[in-house]
Amino acid sequence: MRDRLVAESEAWRWPPRSRLVGAAKLHLTLHFIGGFARDRLDALATALAGLQTEPTALVATRREIWRGGIAVLLFAAGPELAALHEAIGGVVAAFGVPLDPRPFAPHVTLARAARGAAPPLRAADVAWDARGFALVASAPGGNYRVLRSFAGAGHDRSPGEPVR
Repeated sequence: MRDRLVAESEAWRWPPRSRLVGAAKLHLTLHFIGGFARDRLDALATALAGLQTEPTALVATRREIWRGGIAVLLFAAGPELAALHEAIGGVVAAFGVPLDPRPFAPHVTLARAARGAAPPLRAADVAWDARGFALVASAPGGNYRVLRSFAGAGHDRSPGEPVR
């Protein structure tokens, strides 16, 4: 999957000032929880572990440059992803995390400072069957660290292992 996302990013024409997201950091965020208290992470992970997840197909549908020059690849997904997004939102809201009021738009950020970037003319060849989700923390150096994976194939990292 990452190889297809990298190929998508490499097919764009980027202005010199663009800051591309490295392959190891490409991800789709279901909910951003911000500066969550570390002493509550185990309780949050336990609550998330109780959620039912169904495999869902995600298919890239369009490319956009969002406000602030954020280049994204947007995805269409089945009702399973919307249900998972809602369920996770209920859990994190119960822990006092404010939810983003904007409609959920499943996407992968490809670059920042990308105003003027030109996406490829060909259709995006990015699709995958998502079979789980992960609780991930920002780590020093701008990397991510998987704290816990939930429900399934493709999420076989050990807690604490860097996202690759």
